[in-house]
Amino acid sequence: MTTAKIRINAIDDVKNFVSIVTRCEYDVDIVSGRYAIDAKSIMGIFSLDLSKELELKIHSDDCGDFLDEIKDYIID
Repeated sequence: MTTAKIRINAIDDVKNFVSIVTRCEYDVDIVSGRYAIDAKSIMGIFSLDLSKELELKIHSDDCGDFLDEIKDYIID
């Protein structure tokens, strides 16, 4: 499993992020506090407090290409 801290600010960012994640063959979850949702669910993402930093859990160790695609959302 690979984890990353992300921030998604705008509605268009959510749409773009979900379109990238849905192309993944492995599971990807977003964790915010005690809530964990499927990152492929646009409604799930909108249910989170997007003003806060989110934790992305990628259920694969071979996800370098995916991390490159979402680099604009990753917080260093």
